[in-house]
Amino acid sequence: MTATAPARPAPLTSSAPTSSWRLRWSKLWPPLLVAVIVVVAWELAVDVFDVSSYIIATPSEIAAEIVANWQLLLTNTWVTTQEVVYGFLISIVVGVALALAVVRFRFLDRAIYPLIVLFQVVPKVALAPIFILWFGYSMTPKLVLIVVIAFFPITLNMVLGLRRTDEDLLLLMNSVGSSKNEILARIQVPTSLPYLFAGLRIAITLAVIGAVVAEFAGSQNGLGHQIQFASTQLDTAQMFAALIFVSVLGLVLYYLVGFVEYLFKRRFPHLALADV
Repeated sequence: MTATAPARPAPLTSSAPTSSWRLRWSKLWPPLLVAVIVVVAWELAVDVFDVSSYIIATPSEIAAEIVANWQLLLTNTWVTTQEVVYGFLISIVVGVALALAVVRFRFLDRAIYPLIVLFQVVPKVALAPIFILWFGYSMTPKLVLIVVIAFFPITLNMVLGLRRTDEDLLLLMNSVGSSKNEILARIQVPTSLPYLFAGLRIAITLAVIGAVVAEFAGSQNGLGHQIQFASTQLDTAQMFAALIFVSVLGLVLYYLVGFVEYLFKRRFPHLALADV
């Protein structure tokens, strides 16, 4: 009998990283291609039809505006970012507290929750001048408007998550004599976390909108103020430049919330019971 040599393991290849890179690129290039086509068509259309710059600026004029006034744009971006972050954090506290109160106390569910839903019908733009009248030209009316706009998806999503607890788990906790507070803390809150993060992703974009709307109504700085001032000067290039910075700010903050959710799921995998 002849002894057979043991099979050698196959050499490691870089196919996995390559396939991952290709997957990311396959998701990235379609929107990039569309963006390039839109920019080129925009530039050509303005030139061909000889549209005045005070009606709509060309992408090249907008790029020149960003290069010329990048310091002012960054300064106003920082002002708006602070308003968004502070208002968003307050919205989290208010939204989570309301959700816990509504689920924990049934009379609050019947008394307050319908009013919260009804309050969302009120046009928030109309509230900005009222808040300025009450609180003056400071950061306070901006934060109040951001909270009023951004807290609702946090409350709504967390209430949905708290109410979608597995009935078997609730029966088990009740059978061992757990109190309502223990059930809420140990079962319902962990189960609601994916819903909470879904609400946070919506709320952060609404917080950006709220900050810009508040700056429209009355402010001496911020991207909303810059857009408002540029509109009075018929400077569409500056308006679009500020709008680009607003969009980038919202996009960065949205993905930052998603990154925090990713880190949270990796750190506490036993709490992320389901994806929304």
